[in-house]
Amino acid sequence: EVQLVESGGGLVQAGGSLRLSCAASGFTFDDYTIGWFRQAPGKEREGVSCISSSDGSTYYAEYVEGRFTMSRDNDKNTVYLSMNSLKPEDTALYYCAATNGICGFWYDYDYWGQGTQVTVSS
Repeated sequence: EVQLVESGGGLVQAGGSLRLSCAASGFTFDDYTIGWFRQAPGKEREGVSCISSSDGSTYYAEYVEGRFTMSRDNDKNTVYLSMNSLKPEDTALYYCAATNGICGFWYDYDYWGQGTQVTVSS
């Protein structure tokens, strides 16, 4: 059974930090590109970052560039998202997702986790 399980969300003040984790199982993790997405109430799902399976290249949305860092540990089948200088507008449900393709739009991803809530207070 394929599973992606996010953890590490919570409530933090603006300017604070959180580290999200996404633990994967049930598929060949090394072969999959992993993305982080988020969705705030009343808003569309949007991409946050992505890490490729081939060379570990990372890509970031402009609204998180310089504040968020994504990494992966293939030995642990886990990806991480370190989030610094958090802003109230970062408040959302954060999802990790896997695709055997390249970094792309959310509809290109095959597997999804249930999400972890991040709330940033002002």
